[in-house]
Amino acid sequence: MKSVLLKRELAWRENRQGTRHKLPHDVQSWVYESGSLTQRLRDAYGEAVVVELLRQQWSKPFISEQQLLQQPENRYCLSREVLLKAHDTPLILARTLIPSATIKAANSNLAQLGTRPLGEILFAHPQLARLAMDIVLVTPSQWQTAIAKTIPIQHPVWGRRTVYALKHKALLVCEFFLSTAF
Repeated sequence: MKSVLLKRELAWRENRQGTRHKLPHDVQSWVYESGSLTQRLRDAYGEAVVVELLRQQWSKPFISEQQLLQQPENRYCLSREVLLKAHDTPLILARTLIPSATIKAANSNLAQLGTRPLGEILFAHPQLARLAMDIVLVTPSQWQTAIAKTIPIQHPVWGRRTVYALKHKALLVCEFFLSTAF
């Protein structure tokens, strides 16, 4: 299984000029947030924000993820899927893919995050660069059954996937904004 969140690869759309204005107004500020989403949530909810680790293991990325990360087809990446919540309210689902070369180059504990937010490491890194961003609208039927039972997702959910570079090595972060985040 490539993901505990998603049944299959999503139809991501490249972020182009003018895309922002096609999104619902309340979604825009989340999708285009340039800083740490964890910090933004902590600014709103304080220390009530927690990361629930849903899955962390080495797995093959989806095809478009392999391409974005410039990974060979048979190469595994560290896949980490989490739920960010506050006061037991689910806010953001996230999927991160980190190639082994990125883990080595970053000289950090990217492989040992546990329930620590990824944003704490990423946005503290002096050589962090945002390379690309795509946008998607995920329908309720695209979520894995276990997620749909745990988090009742009854409406389409907007998401973004961002390619970051740490010391010129890529990682991919996909974030899905549940309606309770707005």
